Amino acid sequence: MNFSLFSESSDSVELCLFDESGGCEQRIRIRERTSGAWHVYLPNVAPGQLYGYRVHGPYEPARGLRFNPNKLLLDPYAKAIGRKLEWADELFGYTLGHPDGDLAFDDRDSAPFAPLAAVVDPTFDWTGENRPAHQAHEAIIYEAHVRGMTMLHPDVPEQLRGTYAGIASPPIVKHLQELGITAIELMPVHYFVNDRHLVDRGLRNYWGYNTLGFFAPEPSYASNPHLRVDVIREFKQMVKDLHNGGIEVILDVVYNHTAEGNHAGPTLSFRGIDNLAYYRTVPGDPRHYMDYTGCGNTLNMVHPHSIQLMMDSLRYWVAEMHVDGFRFDLASALARELKDVDQLGAFFDTIYQDPTIAPAKLIAEPWDLGEGGYQVGNFPPGWMEWNGKYRDTVRKYWKGDMGLHSEIATRLAGSADLYETTRRQPSASINFVTAHDGFTLQDLVSYEQKHNAANGEDNRDGADDNHTWNCGVEGPTDDADTIALRERQKRNLWCALMLAQGAPMISGGDELSRTQLGNNNGYCQDSELSWYHWDLDDRRRGFLDFARRVNGYRKRHPNLHRYAFYDSDPDAVHPDRNIVWFRADGKRMEAKDWEDGGWMRTLGMFLNGMAPEIRSSDGRCVQDKDFLLLLNAHHEPVAFRISYELYHSGWRVAFDTARPYLPVEREAVKRNRIVDMAPRSFVVLSHER
Repeated sequence: MNFSLFSESSDSVELCLFDESGGCEQRIRIRERTSGAWHVYLPNVAPGQLYGYRVHGPYEPARGLRFNPNKLLLDPYAKAIGRKLEWADELFGYTLGHPDGDLAFDDRDSAPFAPLAAVVDPTFDWTGENRPAHQAHEAIIYEAHVRGMTMLHPDVPEQLRGTYAGIASPPIVKHLQELGITAIELMPVHYFVNDRHLVDRGLRNYWGYNTLGFFAPEPSYASNPHLRVDVIREFKQMVKDLHNGGIEVILDVVYNHTAEGNHAGPTLSFRGIDNLAYYRTVPGDPRHYMDYTGCGNTLNMVHPHSIQLMMDSLRYWVAEMHVDGFRFDLASALARELKDVDQLGAFFDTIYQDPTIAPAKLIAEPWDLGEGGYQVGNFPPGWMEWNGKYRDTVRKYWKGDMGLHSEIATRLAGSADLYETTRRQPSASINFVTAHDGFTLQDLVSYEQKHNAANGEDNRDGADDNHTWNCGVEGPTDDADTIALRERQKRNLWCALMLAQGAPMISGGDELSRTQLGNNNGYCQDSELSWYHWDLDDRRRGFLDFARRVNGYRKRHPNLHRYAFYDSDPDAVHPDRNIVWFRADGKRMEAKDWEDGGWMRTLGMFLNGMAPEIRSSDGRCVQDKDFLLLLNAHHEPVAFRISYELYHSGWRVAFDTARPYLPVEREAVKRNRIVDMAPRSFVVLSHER
């Protein structure tokens, strides 16, 4: 085994080997150094060997140097975690009581408490894997939590609940298939640390956005976390089984910061290895960190080795672990050069030129907490983005806010204002109504205020402005009318998500009507409050059935997930009519309607089934049915007249959110071409040419 550690500013490095129990430390002074990397070859090291590093050098926080050989450090390239962290004061690199002063040097040994890496055997039999390759415009993404999704599933074997194996178990794969999912996006599975302040309160970092190891799978998600090599094998088997079920695997990755926190945080790895190479420090005061993430530090993506670390990690997960793509948390922080987000920066350039990473699905959370960090629509071609503007517009429209007719039309048509001018496709827009961060879909229609008392922060955490409406009652209710309205609002939001142009993302459990009882920041709630409940009553089962039918309908009709915004094919039929907007009286929307129609809350969207933008999976132009999507966000019923410009007959009702059990396309629109829309309803009409 060759051990290597990059530390260009250090004086010397010791490799520390430990026995199976994590004791009996053996220190080996590393003599070789090449281009800033210390390395040593040991001929008799076997898989399972536990190890860490001690790095010697100046301890001068005022210069940004934090070397302290008393602190055992985790290898940034560790493939497996042999022993997890145990919180103790010894892990901090300064004397307790001086976190904001001179950060006095601390001589206590952290080895008994520090996380240890483990040497691994990477062999795995991928024979029989059928790796899918879904096109972006056909994607339906499902954001899921490894632990939360299976902890309460009665058909998942008890020993597999909350694990990688549980995610790939037959009942979960079947559920995803029946929902029409093409890719599961797993919340962070890189090794992460439970924050000390949470552990002290009996909580844990449930979401996992506190990474310490960018190569090692989180061991607590393994069915047998004590067998270190089996953690990797179980992860690979999960990927293989999901692939064979036709489902791609996307990882939510957190390369913007680490678990070491701010200048007063623990010294666990990067800080003690080479602080200035790994972290962005404040110009003129390198004791402190630039914090574009809200988590205390920001990785230094201006330094070549930090970029190399990220790229090596990405390549490892694609080439060795066979994942299909990545969702980059707070991606704007990665794209900052000296200060501003830069499309021509090293982050983008390095990814584009890499033949392993460039073909993968790349999804950005296009914002961070720094100035100018909101970058929705500004990531370069090849990237998909979480479209926060879509989320906010759809929520406000169905809540009943006025003056959104133009905005909702833009979002349902794929957000061309954000993506078409840069020649990106509608699939660049990851449309979502809810995500892990915020209210669930059920809570979105049940609460107007956050209820985060369980987090122990006096309800100060979590967003205050959520664009929610409780339908008249805050929280649970037995009122039948309120319950019926909430269910219809959920169906409206679901149809707006699944039938908009772009790539929809479902927040895991929304199809099950999962509730967090108004908690919109469940990051620390590893409990039944956040886990998915599978014991469905008739109401929840009815919504799940509706969600499946809508998703299946979307998948069958490429007109509902077009490949491009506009194709100037001279042979196209009615190229000016590929998407047309209508008023409730049947007339086309005109410029004055868009400009002066702030009172409008009812719209019709015609989708021409002969548009050249409609493509099959292999890229061929195909034809489909015509569709007319009718949206009524008004609190009163509306009689919507089908325009004379369309067809006198042949329209059928595919979906009506006011009548969720209506058989698809069994009901024809009457000859008067009037569609009676219930208050706050979404109606989908189809027409066979």
